[in-house]
Amino acid sequence: MCIRDSAETLWNTAVVIGNNGNIIGKDRKVHIPRVGDFNESTYYMEGDFPMGGWPTFDTQFGKIGINICYGRHHPLNWMAHGLNGAEIVFNPSATVGALSEPMWPIEARCAAIANSYFVAGNNRVGTESFPNEFTSGDKKPAKRDFGHFYGSSYVASPDASRSPGLSRVQDGVIIADADLNLCRQIRDAWGIQMTGRHSDYADLLDWYSSPNFEPNIVSDPSRRDL
Repeated sequence: MCIRDSAETLWNTAVVIGNNGNIIGKDRKVHIPRVGDFNESTYYMEGDFPMGGWPTFDTQFGKIGINICYGRHHPLNWMAHGLNGAEIVFNPSATVGALSEPMWPIEARCAAIANSYFVAGNNRVGTESFPNEFTSGDKKPAKRDFGHFYGSSYVASPDASRSPGLSRVQDGVIIADADLNLCRQIRDAWGIQMTGRHSDYADLLDWYSSPNFEPNIVSDPSRRDL
């Protein structure tokens, strides 16, 4: 949902509601797209760290994280949820076929494997039409809709398995068993988190964020430029 704060800033926000109807907490979208029709930077702000710092919500049924929509394209975004102890990460999305459909069956599954948790990738279906034509400054003809939102929601497991996907054109509901013990079993079997070089990654990211950053490229001394 869109939440406006006291400073008139708009935030793309997910609200987590517990099984007793209570609000457990909320999280803000960390990464704001600047892609074609989805240039949300003209109205949304990136999630601030206190709210968008990848919180994990400890519910009666497991520890969950929320990776909102475009955040699925950022591997470190997925990793942050895992570092904070998430067992299931939900990826609520509204994305269209021409833009991202080839990526959709892969990204959530890869995230589940790399971070040893379950991922529920849920995408809307349908097409919205608007009374007035619009363009996105991409030299393409004006139009009245974003294209088809292709659904295809599914659940991915840390052991690389996944559920069948839902329809591209109709609403649906997935009922899936997620044995959270599998998260620990996969972590113990593969040791992905244990063998991670997180302090080294942190040093590289700190260096990359510096204005003096230079990529570490080793050139072939025998190379002859053509």
